[in-house]
Amino acid sequence: MAEDTMVKEAEEKELPAESAQGPQTTDAGAESTDPVAALTSELEQVRGERDQLLDRLARLQAEFENSRRREMKERADARDYAVQNAVEPFLGVMDNFQLALKADGTAEQLRAGVELILKQMEEALRGLNVQPVDTVGTQFDPRIHEALGSIETAEFPDHQVLEEIRRGYKIREKLLRPALVRIAVNAAQVAE
Repeated sequence: MAEDTMVKEAEEKELPAESAQGPQTTDAGAESTDPVAALTSELEQVRGERDQLLDRLARLQAEFENSRRREMKERADARDYAVQNAVEPFLGVMDNFQLALKADGTAEQLRAGVELILKQMEEALRGLNVQPVDTVGTQFDPRIHEALGSIETAEFPDHQVLEEIRRGYKIREKLLRPALVRIAVNAAQVAE
């Protein structure tokens, strides 16, 4: 409807301009239809271009949506793969805990079983490049240790870690959790 109005307006603009120039000596019937035919042809060409652009836009939007969905699926798959690789070594540990709970044995046998499970757990962590933080006997380092308390002593150097309360862990060089420790306070070294 709007396109028809545009064609009529274009015709009206062309007709006054043509009458001012006077009639042309070409074909008598072609005088009034040449501008209309040219505009109609141009209008059809513009409509064709518009349809091509709309089609291209729709295709690009569909391609973008497909790419977005594919990327989301690839992320989910990568996350699932990482979780699978992290959890798999611990399934054996869980199985052994369940067997230990079902076992009827002495306290010593239960303790020995739990120690074996702990070794299995540490091995699984090593397989994931998770290492315990060095604590007892090392100098206190606030980047990897968290001091929970201090012990006054004269036989150990000041700020040496004396006791580990909770083990800390790191992946390669990145700290996962600081170790909770108690450190030595040597009044003789502090005074010096």
